[in-house]
Amino acid sequence: MSERGVMRIRKAVFPAAGLGTRFLPATKAQPKEMLPLVDKPLIQYAVEEAIQSGIEQMIIVTGRGKNAIEDHFDIAFELEQALEERGKRDQAEEIRRIAEMTRFAYVRQKKALGLGHAILVARDLVDDEPFAVLLGDDVIDAPTPCVRQLMAVFERYRAPVIALMRIEGPEISRFGVVRGEMVEPRVYRLLDMVEKPRPEDAPSNLAIVGRYILTPDIFEELEVTPPGAGGEIQLTDALRALLRRRPIYGYEFEGRRYDAGDKLGFLIATVELALKREDIGEAFRTYLKGLQL
Repeated sequence: MSERGVMRIRKAVFPAAGLGTRFLPATKAQPKEMLPLVDKPLIQYAVEEAIQSGIEQMIIVTGRGKNAIEDHFDIAFELEQALEERGKRDQAEEIRRIAEMTRFAYVRQKKALGLGHAILVARDLVDDEPFAVLLGDDVIDAPTPCVRQLMAVFERYRAPVIALMRIEGPEISRFGVVRGEMVEPRVYRLLDMVEKPRPEDAPSNLAIVGRYILTPDIFEELEVTPPGAGGEIQLTDALRALLRRRPIYGYEFEGRRYDAGDKLGFLIATVELALKREDIGEAFRTYLKGLQL
């Protein structure tokens, strides 16, 4: 790995080839990643977080029926022209900004074989560099972007870093869970991890959420990782194998995480993010207060 690669994260991978079954029938003919929170698709929140963290190239892993993602981040000349002609210059500029915000590359995952497999598909585009992974289902609202927080830990320890959050009660069984020792506030050197344990078997209340800084040696592990839960290649399994030969760290990030891959979580995110908007927040708050529930 080059010294430049060790020092700087330039690329981010966005797995976006899943079937979106939790949002059927809405996702029958459109990508889950394009579902809007207020007026912005899920995947754009993740892309903007990466840009705000200083990442330069976005690698989106897509699949069949995902063309809308590419179209969203491409130039829309006819739409821009129509908006300009109607005097809607602010909207035209917003559409233009989306296409010009950064550089994109796309690669197809021909079968939805899990998160680990999706990352492996991006191997040639990542090359021999450390890189970020952002899962669009996890929308994280934080003063300092979550990925930027992880990058700061990576810069200190020169090792993979996983975002962690505390989960109490039976909900822990929906996550990968780590066992680790604290090496500084919020930073843990990981000792083990397990995918979706029973609550009584969870090694801690520190759960893995959808932000990672990974090093290219993860690809060697993903190549030999057998299918796990659901017949999918699990990233957690590959990280656990990698942990046997190099340190991996977890960081309990600062910020509010929304599970936008779940119907209830999606609704909560929509409400809370709408309330923060300068253009509609006050009117929406007034409306909610007036509801007869």
